[in-house]
Amino acid sequence: MRLILGSGSPRRKELLGQIGVVADDIRPPDIDETPRKSELPRPYCARMAREKVQAVPAEADDIVLCADTTVALGRRIMGKPDNVGQAAEFLLAMSGRRHRVITAVAVRRGDQLWERDVVTDVRMKRLSDDELNAYLATNDWQGKAGGYGIQGPAGVFIPWISGSFTAVVGLPLAETAGLLTAAGYPMWRET
Repeated sequence: MRLILGSGSPRRKELLGQIGVVADDIRPPDIDETPRKSELPRPYCARMAREKVQAVPAEADDIVLCADTTVALGRRIMGKPDNVGQAAEFLLAMSGRRHRVITAVAVRRGDQLWERDVVTDVRMKRLSDDELNAYLATNDWQGKAGGYGIQGPAGVFIPWISGSFTAVVGLPLAETAGLLTAAGYPMWRET
């Protein structure tokens, strides 16, 4: 039995490392992540995690772990910005407001699938032009849902969350450990 991480995210790899889980292989899936017409953020995020875990090639006894993180402002899905302009648009829309960060996790072993999603409420402080421009100049927004990462420089913009910090980073550890255990991964083995 091997554990395959279906994600190229260095944050997910690091989070797994925090709980002593090291993937035997990393195979980021290549899927179309375009939301469907009128698709709401939470079902979209769960669908992405399921489609990712199904797209990763694996042997029957391998455990495949995939996740998707989506930032939602109301019914609006804020994925990874395509450019600095879109990152600025996302951040300005969230400035001074609450939004939700949804992370869905899917684990597959053979034909069996286990999945969970975690919703965390996040408040972003009102951003000044100087703060916004300085943050955008760091390029930390690249490759991050909603255009920010709470674990990086944008952490100073987030005075309050209600939910799972690790889910906002990209992988809810308590739920992920439960899914891996359900799939037969030896979480608490002695080394």
